[in-house]
Amino acid sequence: MDVDNLHLLIREAISELPLEREPEGLYSPVRYTLDGGGKRLRPLLLLASAAAFGADPALFTSQAAGIEMFHNFTLLHDDVMDNADVRRGRPTVHRKWDVSTAILSGDAMLTLASQLMMKGLPAQQAVDVLTLFNATAMEIYEGQQYDMDFESRGDVSVEEYMEMIRLKTSVLLGCATKIGAIVAGASEEDAVNIYDYGVRLGLAFQLQDDWLDTFGDPVIFGKAIGGDILNEKKTWLLINALAAPDADLLRSVLSDRSLQPAEKIERVKDFYKAHNLGALCHGLIGRYADEAVRSIEAVQAIDRGWRDFFIDIARRSASRTH
Repeated sequence: MDVDNLHLLIREAISELPLEREPEGLYSPVRYTLDGGGKRLRPLLLLASAAAFGADPALFTSQAAGIEMFHNFTLLHDDVMDNADVRRGRPTVHRKWDVSTAILSGDAMLTLASQLMMKGLPAQQAVDVLTLFNATAMEIYEGQQYDMDFESRGDVSVEEYMEMIRLKTSVLLGCATKIGAIVAGASEEDAVNIYDYGVRLGLAFQLQDDWLDTFGDPVIFGKAIGGDILNEKKTWLLINALAAPDADLLRSVLSDRSLQPAEKIERVKDFYKAHNLGALCHGLIGRYADEAVRSIEAVQAIDRGWRDFFIDIARRSASRTH
């Protein structure tokens, strides 16, 4: 089975979820959220991992739909906490409906995701998968709390930031790859190595997202750049810039209310460029991509074609433009 077939399995699994139910006010926002699309990388990694260890990925589409459901639940609640207006080019759920609806429909998505994770699995596999899934969920909530805490702190370190994105973003990719290994009956050593691959891939992806938000082409990236700058979001770029000897210049730009948004973005970008931070960030992205490749190469009982697929994703994570 090739990658195109995996994408088809994911689309079919999501489209066949029993969401045409009452009350409409609960399920309509769930359908709306899932219809928003996205890369659907997590379910793809899960099914590819199962296939890589010799299992039929068509047997585990419930788990793939479950991890996509959970991911979208986190985005829905993130949008509420961030008071975001747009997600994937459409109004966020709390804007299209209201905050109470977004919270309740998000809660429903979390429960549905947990149910899908267990569906169709033998008892012990269900326990193993749900144990990993729940542990991952708690790590993601911890990462989200750190991210919220960082908003009011001016002393966030690079190490703290990297741990935050590991928890908030990367562990779910590791969870996806390891669930595929578990349901396929892979060895514990191989399951750990492919989990490590997912985590390192996630770090590369998140750092590239940060880079693209500042230096990306808005036409290709799919949204306006500079949002992180205007919101003074603690990214790798900003944290390192604030540690520069002349950081007072940057602080004066960030605090200057007379600057138009476009001018502020350009002046902060100029500061980043003057300190070579864009290139340094890309170097770090490449390092994590390399570590992901080494992790997948350490997996023993894996199909060679699927190994190449995972390596290709890692390599492309360091050069993607959207």
